[in-house]
Amino acid sequence: MEKREELKKRIMDEMLTDHYNALDRNFDTAKRFIGVTAEGKVDVKVKDDLNGKYQILLYLLGKLYAKEAGLTDTESVGSKELMDELGIREGSLRPWIKELRDKNKIKQVKKDRYMHYIIPTNLIETTLKEVEEKMKKKY
Repeated sequence: MEKREELKKRIMDEMLTDHYNALDRNFDTAKRFIGVTAEGKVDVKVKDDLNGKYQILLYLLGKLYAKEAGLTDTESVGSKELMDELGIREGSLRPWIKELRDKNKIKQVKKDRYMHYIIPTNLIETTLKEVEEKMKKKY
């Protein structure tokens, strides 16, 4: 039993991920690219400068911030919301979603009868660094 308690302590000390910490640590970078409204909607500030895949990633990241702020109940986003908020047609959205899922950049979750998407918290920093690189190349 003592070994089990020791393992439990090690897991809590060394493996426990902190969703809040990742959002806090990357806050200054994230706010350059996204904003959130009081209604929990996400504003991708650099939408015109990035392709649809990066717009989707930033939108999902923005939902994490909106949920953490208590502005929305969920960090997951459905296809309709992505199409409406980003102005992406379904014919373009589906291949981008599939590619992002296949590359493990987003996860698919079932919510009610529909599929929704989230960005894993362990990809927050990587995603923002990729966006920064894309933006540097743009200008």
